[in-house]
Amino acid sequence: MSVLDELYKEIILKHYQNPKNYGVLLEANRTAGGHNPSCGDQVEVMLKVEEGRIQEARFQGQGCAISTASASLMTEAVKGKTVEEARELARKFKAMVVDGAPPDPSLGDLVALSGVAKLPARVKCATLAWNALEEALK
Repeated sequence: MSVLDELYKEIILKHYQNPKNYGVLLEANRTAGGHNPSCGDQVEVMLKVEEGRIQEARFQGQGCAISTASASLMTEAVKGKTVEEARELARKFKAMVVDGAPPDPSLGDLVALSGVAKLPARVKCATLAWNALEEALK
């Protein structure tokens, strides 16, 4: 395993074992959930959006390491972004994990999930929170 692969594995495990922004967001004014019936992962994404900007993002649910790490990394990445910036981030993330596109440097630590593109059964795990985010932003 390369040094880069080790780093990516470490980032994923860190966000799985100690997810950021986990729990209920009482001030949420946008919410959406998702369920992956093939593995049982469930997520609810909660956002506080004011004047077109995501002020706060949280999630709750249960899932595998990939699903939880993806939701944790996503909530960190979208905080402070405009709705349009968050949609663009979701587009870039999905291009990377669904289509196998080269990782965009603007994705930051989300690049740790780039290897999911080689694991078709795990793509739904990685995109579950992102699909809920897109729904919440509609």
